[in-house]
Amino acid sequence: MKRARQGSRFRRSEFEPSSCPVSRDPAAVSRDIPPQLHDTPHHTTPCSAAIRHSPICSRPSERRVRLDDQAEQRSCLICGDRATGLHYGIISCEGCKGFFKRSICNKRVYRCSRDKNCEMSRKQRNRCQYCRLLKCLQMGMNRKAIREDGMPGGRNKSIGPVQISDEEIERIMSGQEFKDEANMAEHTWGNNGDSDHSSPGNGVSDGNQPSPASTLSSNRSVELNGYTAALREQYIGSAVAQHYQFLPHLFGYAAQPRSLYPQSHTLISQLVAAEELAPLGTPMLIEDGYRVTQVELFALLCRLADELLFRQISWIKKLPFFCELSIEDYTRLLSATWQELILLACLTVYSAQILGDLANVTDKYTPSDHELQGFSEDGMEVMEKLIYLFRKFHQLKVSNEEYACMKAINFLNQDIRGLTNVAQLEQLNKRYWYVCQDYTEYKYPHQPKRFPEIMMCLPEIRCIAGKLVNVPLEQLPLLFKAVLHSCKSSLNTYRSNTSPCVTKGSTPAN
Repeated sequence: MKRARQGSRFRRSEFEPSSCPVSRDPAAVSRDIPPQLHDTPHHTTPCSAAIRHSPICSRPSERRVRLDDQAEQRSCLICGDRATGLHYGIISCEGCKGFFKRSICNKRVYRCSRDKNCEMSRKQRNRCQYCRLLKCLQMGMNRKAIREDGMPGGRNKSIGPVQISDEEIERIMSGQEFKDEANMAEHTWGNNGDSDHSSPGNGVSDGNQPSPASTLSSNRSVELNGYTAALREQYIGSAVAQHYQFLPHLFGYAAQPRSLYPQSHTLISQLVAAEELAPLGTPMLIEDGYRVTQVELFALLCRLADELLFRQISWIKKLPFFCELSIEDYTRLLSATWQELILLACLTVYSAQILGDLANVTDKYTPSDHELQGFSEDGMEVMEKLIYLFRKFHQLKVSNEEYACMKAINFLNQDIRGLTNVAQLEQLNKRYWYVCQDYTEYKYPHQPKRFPEIMMCLPEIRCIAGKLVNVPLEQLPLLFKAVLHSCKSSLNTYRSNTSPCVTKGSTPAN
């Protein structure tokens, strides 16, 4: 047999099931990170901790929430939690109030991974953002009671609940309503002589995707001057602004030819510097003719998850805003988003290795008839969605800068239960929304829909990552074989179709 590399063959002892235990306690990842997200050499990272928290071999554990000892005199009409007053027309809690405001102000479009009828309770409300927003609208929350600038304080304190048709609810949930409003605003500004150029300052995005910026325009600088200052104060803060050297024109319309704002360049450079972009170190080369077993492939997937999780922990400690949040919040954020971060990394910066070396390993694995017959419907659904995402990211060709922004935005999820500094998280999240939009509009001026397209990938990733952890462990080798085989075949077909061809009158190269 021809050896690919000395010592590269899988050794049976490395793939014994006992070498990759998966029975550690569900809170293991939390214990592995505090108190200071300690440095642990990669070779001593507990394999069991990473494996249990990898998207290929973990199951979701029920989050623990503290019960309110006090009697709840009023209940939120959305989730049943203790209500704090009348918010946007109905009795609701602070959590649902903030969620509704963020969803409407940021024009967010969610997706339900089930049947659009998820349970809404204090414990379950964060599991499906689509159904939570849907219930807010169905119960009468009035989106027109939210100030256009997104600042605290409603438009009209006396405004009550509203009843809207199912058709209008569907338009809001699909994002079509936001798209129509943006087009109408763009048309109005165009008639007034304003430019229709989309920038981080004017808040107009093509498509139906969210943009955290509100309507800013140079021709309206006088009336919006106070709002611009409020945005700077709200999303940056004086101390942070001095640290990052933000400039006022980040929030205004740039009259000069389009260029990347200096502060955006600084923030993106800091995010990219925090990334470990070197190839994965887990060996994935085997001898020609060697047949990989199910146990061997599963163990390899566990080791990859181990390395990827370790890189996420290291990444957190290098973040430019690391000192702005508590270790407890970082622990909760990582515990809730690790599978999404790993999936995003595999779709972008490590896709060449995943579709190359790992795909070659899965090609040498032949599933048994029993495995094929036992493949579940959940596995089929995840397989189809993963194939779709791989192809979508291949078409987008997401850059390292865009990947770094997407990762930070997804990580800074202020809707996660139990966070202590939600306001700061929201500021950080919106900061990188602005930066990412600025970068994509500068780098890809001829792709006006690129920013909403890459942002729309994030809910897709969350949905698939949530489903992936429910796939039975024994089905994972077959799942990854099917996904990588399909994606690799599509990639080869794409390359052959786009390769230089000999045209009439030309001479083939020798």
